[in-house]
Amino acid sequence: MKFDTLQQGISFYENYARVSGFDTRLYSTKKRSDGKISLKYCVCNKEGFRETPRLQSNCKNKRPITRMGCNARSTLKLINDQDNYIIFSFHEGHTHPLTTPNSAHHTKQSRNLTLAHKKYIMDNSRANIGATKSYRLMKKHMGGYQNMAAFVTDFKNF
Repeated sequence: MKFDTLQQGISFYENYARVSGFDTRLYSTKKRSDGKISLKYCVCNKEGFRETPRLQSNCKNKRPITRMGCNARSTLKLINDQDNYIIFSFHEGHTHPLTTPNSAHHTKQSRNLTLAHKKYIMDNSRANIGATKSYRLMKKHMGGYQNMAAFVTDFKNF
């Protein structure tokens, strides 16, 4: 596939990932001597393994192991004679189960606060209603957790 800009290629892979049931992250970049990006790697968010210092037992805050050595990736390459990008390589295989369509709205890239969410939080804040109660009220209005586009932590962070 051919894209006019690098951002279009990245957006395409992120949309593909959202439909397929996994999250992505940008991995590495290679630049030419003139400063243009020649290669951009987009990988599954479970690619690679976590660094060992975070896994030591003397760490105060142990984080769960989220990286599982997944090999799914897409490489975008700059075409030399044009300013377009192509998908240079694509690996589809995952080493972990993908999210089901019923829970795909809980992936990190699918979770976002819309303008309506933000206005609702701000209005409740002015009425001295906290983020957790705002989340519970919105959950009732929306008809349940499955219809929410964010978690309570997203409400708290905003």
